[in-house]
Amino acid sequence: MQTDIAELDRSLTSIEAVVDPAGKKAQIAELQEQVAAPDLWDDQENAQRVTSQLSRLESEVERVERLRSRLDDAGVLVELAQEEGDAASLAEAQGEIARLKSEIEALEVRTLLSGEYDERDAVVTIRSGAGGVDAADFAEMLLRMYLRWAERHGYAVKVMDTSYAEEAGLKSVTFEVGAPFAYGTLSVEGGTHRLVRISPFDNQGRRQTSFAAVEVIPLIESTDHIEVPESDIRVDVFRSSGPGGQSVNTTDSAVRITHLPTGLVVSMQDEKSQIQNRAAAMRVLQSRLLLLKKQEEDAKKKELAGDVKASWGDQMRSYVLNPYQMVKDLRTSHEVGNPEAVFDGDIDGFIDAGIRWRKQVELGEES
Repeated sequence: MQTDIAELDRSLTSIEAVVDPAGKKAQIAELQEQVAAPDLWDDQENAQRVTSQLSRLESEVERVERLRSRLDDAGVLVELAQEEGDAASLAEAQGEIARLKSEIEALEVRTLLSGEYDERDAVVTIRSGAGGVDAADFAEMLLRMYLRWAERHGYAVKVMDTSYAEEAGLKSVTFEVGAPFAYGTLSVEGGTHRLVRISPFDNQGRRQTSFAAVEVIPLIESTDHIEVPESDIRVDVFRSSGPGGQSVNTTDSAVRITHLPTGLVVSMQDEKSQIQNRAAAMRVLQSRLLLLKKQEEDAKKKELAGDVKASWGDQMRSYVLNPYQMVKDLRTSHEVGNPEAVFDGDIDGFIDAGIRWRKQVELGEES
């Protein structure tokens, strides 16, 4: 157990070097002075930015310091238990070390999220691809997978737009995930997902392959400057509807916005009014334009460097239910033999492996 504690100590020390609790405490002190100013809320946008940043920094420092304290206590407990031959205390220490290992590994992955928008909330869109009704059903399976994952972590999720397929499943769905580093975490899920199974929609019981695309973008913030002139968009309104043609709205409240220069299309229908749906659609459109702008800048930098690579997100994961049971990430080679658990939201292993893999790719491109 002393060896385990020594390894955890090395990992936590490297995390502390990245997080820099002392430096963050200095930032916290400055922000606390701003929060104490009587005129802080005269500018609500700035006040929300300051209070949000303060809360995030305090949480980061507290998390690292709490882990350090628990690790120190575990070390003391092991020493005392070994000296006294206390089996019960040793068992208690072993359990705490296992918990610390899991939490420190999770925090280690978090320190790899240093992208410009990684701290943002995420907007996720799932679209059915090739495979007909099986692909639409697969898109719905992926939606449930991500909703269950968010539920496991206590993250807030808001479904913003749903387009149902005629027979079963979804043509597309867009939802927002509100959590610290939601975009940085979920962005590794972007790409093409592939399902192989005996189709429940094929009366001959044949094996079918179907595809679904996952897109992840950072949510726009009030401090972002993405201007969208009215002349650049076309707004169409239509009647919202649910599965099976069920009318969920008797007015033309759903909104579709087309960005004419880029061809980007955003639809929203899950809010109650046309005004709310238009506002939500504009926010997602601005988020996509923000990410598109960054991708163009990154592509230009790579072109200037003479090294243009294909997007890493394409064909990123296979879910095989027949003739064997396996889910495998094609980028990281991380795999599990229990697809049922994965579809029930147990995807942290894939996400962590994806984040580590992406960091290695970034470091390789920089070298």
